[in-house]
Amino acid sequence: MSNEWLDRWREGRIGFHRDEVHAALARHWPNLGVAPGSKVLVPLCGKSLDMRWLAQRGHPVLGIELAGEAIEQFLAEGEGEISRYHGDSFDISRQGNVELWRGDFFHLHIEAAAEVGAFYDRAALIALPEATRQRYAFHLAQLIPPGSRGLLIALTRAPGDEGGPPFSVDAEEIRTLFAANFELVHLEEGEPESGSGFRESVWALTRRGPRT
Repeated sequence: MSNEWLDRWREGRIGFHRDEVHAALARHWPNLGVAPGSKVLVPLCGKSLDMRWLAQRGHPVLGIELAGEAIEQFLAEGEGEISRYHGDSFDISRQGNVELWRGDFFHLHIEAAAEVGAFYDRAALIALPEATRQRYAFHLAQLIPPGSRGLLIALTRAPGDEGGPPFSVDAEEIRTLFAANFELVHLEEGEPESGSGFRESVWALTRRGPRT
């Protein structure tokens, strides 16, 4: 998966990237009850404009991305001074309220995510093959403190279309992956996108466990 992901960025095959903020984020985030100023973890973030939307609403953003091309494009397309440093096996870049860590999401330790209070997944889970999605869900649960909330946007493909990435992840699998550690609320199911047959589903997740 990692080699294919890097190849896509090197070759500019990034049809999954949106040139606008995701409508479901703008529609549902304000109703999640995320505490003002909470740091938002964005796994496999690419150069998503959704991170700037979150930052503009007062949320520090911690984006994790393996492809250096994605990070450099995000920074080049933004405004403001860029600072760079290295820590915890990641190359880290910061611009404004967005901090981008270049490296493997599965190498992110809980200490590095100590200030995280929310998360947003638009294209992380669906970028991973089935064998890796259980590992992803467990690792995400380790990083997110009890009571914290997030938004997950998944998709399903048309019947008979088993390609990917992005991979098809249906409601049953989402519940199987996350229900042990998160309370789930299915917020909406989109219409099939013309040309692709993709259908998006939007979920609100709250990390189980006592609040600290």
